[in-house]
Amino acid sequence: MQAQNPAAASALPKLPKSPTGIEGLDEITEGGLPLGRPTLICGSAGCGKTLMGIEFLVRGIQEFNEPGVLMAFEETVPELAANVASLGFDLKNLQAQKLLRVDHVHVDRSEIEETGEYDLDGLFIRLGYAIDSIGAKRVVLDTIEALFSGFPNQAVLRSEIRRLFRWLKDRGVTTVITAERGDGSLTRQGLEEYVSDCVILLDNRVIDQITTRRLRIVKYRGSTHGTNEYPYLITEDGISVLPVTSLRLEHEVSDQIDSSGIPALDEMFGRRGFYHGSSVLITGTAGTAKTTLGASFARKICQEGKRCLMFVFEESPQQLIRNMRSVGIDLAPFIENGLLHIEASRPTLNGLERHLVTIHRLVKELDPYAVVIDPITNLISVGNMAEVRSMLTRLIDFLKVSNITAVFTALVNTGVGRAEMTEEGVSSLVDTWVSVRDLEGVGERNRGLSILKSRGMAHSNQVREFIVTDHGIELLDVVIGPTGIVTGASRLTQQLAEHAQDLAAHQEAERRDRELERRRRVLEANIANLRTEFESVEEELRQITTHEQTRHQTLQSGKQRIAAANPPIQNPPAANPSGE
Repeated sequence: MQAQNPAAASALPKLPKSPTGIEGLDEITEGGLPLGRPTLICGSAGCGKTLMGIEFLVRGIQEFNEPGVLMAFEETVPELAANVASLGFDLKNLQAQKLLRVDHVHVDRSEIEETGEYDLDGLFIRLGYAIDSIGAKRVVLDTIEALFSGFPNQAVLRSEIRRLFRWLKDRGVTTVITAERGDGSLTRQGLEEYVSDCVILLDNRVIDQITTRRLRIVKYRGSTHGTNEYPYLITEDGISVLPVTSLRLEHEVSDQIDSSGIPALDEMFGRRGFYHGSSVLITGTAGTAKTTLGASFARKICQEGKRCLMFVFEESPQQLIRNMRSVGIDLAPFIENGLLHIEASRPTLNGLERHLVTIHRLVKELDPYAVVIDPITNLISVGNMAEVRSMLTRLIDFLKVSNITAVFTALVNTGVGRAEMTEEGVSSLVDTWVSVRDLEGVGERNRGLSILKSRGMAHSNQVREFIVTDHGIELLDVVIGPTGIVTGASRLTQQLAEHAQDLAAHQEAERRDRELERRRRVLEANIANLRTEFESVEEELRQITTHEQTRHQTLQSGKQRIAAANPPIQNPPAANPSGE
């Protein structure tokens, strides 16, 4: 089979869509609801169907300049306006500006006298006038059950439902129709979901005494979409859907390095710190200074003039500030100048989704450079393992996409096989994992720190003992004993023994130096004596040589005088034998 050409795929026409403006919903629907087509929102009571429809209208007016019509069959116009006022939706003002038309249609079965064929022609005329009066692009019908309560004949009912949806399509308006969930079907009539182009199912469930709302797109004609169940919240800002962000893992990365706030710990990393935008997990048993490590990082970020956001689930801000001040970490000045914001609450105050929405909201409001969450373990109390892992996965992805350095602390179980695992199962998701643990010695417990992993850089494989002092965390040098690394009192004993050995070696070296000096002086004295003796012999030999030379010169002089006094006798000339 031939591979599909990405360029050709991108050139294919796409279904026109109308963005909802509801946070997260447009990501799941990959752009919004089908433009000019009806969308069905169904669910049980209290799941927020009406609110989602109204927010669809209000966001369309405020963000996309698309007027809308809200036709309600249950609540009156004043009731609807009062219900959504707490969310910041001013329906009266929008109506006064001719951007919104709200119409209440009262349908009471007891007031209807069936005479002849019953149809929706009157509704079409009324709705058509409302659309034309303001040039509406969006329509919401809430709820369809009240409208069709006057149809005792099922055949007529189904025919009118089809006619209503066809009429809305012909008008070309993007429509949201709310419906109550039926028994064994998405709606009570069991037909609306088939004639709708998009069906969104809202669910409100209670698990372990915690309410959770979830959204699922059942179908979407002509478009791909998210198929999972997505938690959503109704907050003071409206509806917020929480999709899993960065599914394609295409977020940008940075080579910038952030310090941990502890110089000795930075030295254990090949790049002297963490990569900016990465996620760091600090795990350890109770009392191993995980919070102190997180606070040290937060202080360092604030000292550099950057904003940091801390979420704490075990201490109040005042208690955290007091406790950190006792170890030399003063966070109060950074809170006063706005560089540090501490959000403290019990995990059980809200569900997992509420905590995630709170983090999203504060990150968008404060735009922090770094985030510290201490500890993520407490989230187990408001969800099971799978839910907590899913929530933390979305959180880690959100912070990575936002290019925010995140530091998480987690309590680990010291049971067998759990020493290097976290209850949340997120250790494989983070980029850097720092483990702090108890190092039990003879009658004492000490703290040790090690780096289990750090993606993209070399790091130390040592287990470093550290202490919490009045000026923060201090990592101690590694001391090797006969049986390995020693800590605590054994470290002190080993250091004393090493000091004694060093002192003895120093004293032995001084003794050898003194012996060498003594020998040098003796040797120099011997050399001086030999030199004196040599000079004496040399002088004696010089005198002998001088005496011999003088004697030799005297003899030579005497010989010369004798030779001069006795010249040699010359012989007479010989006789001439010829007689001459």
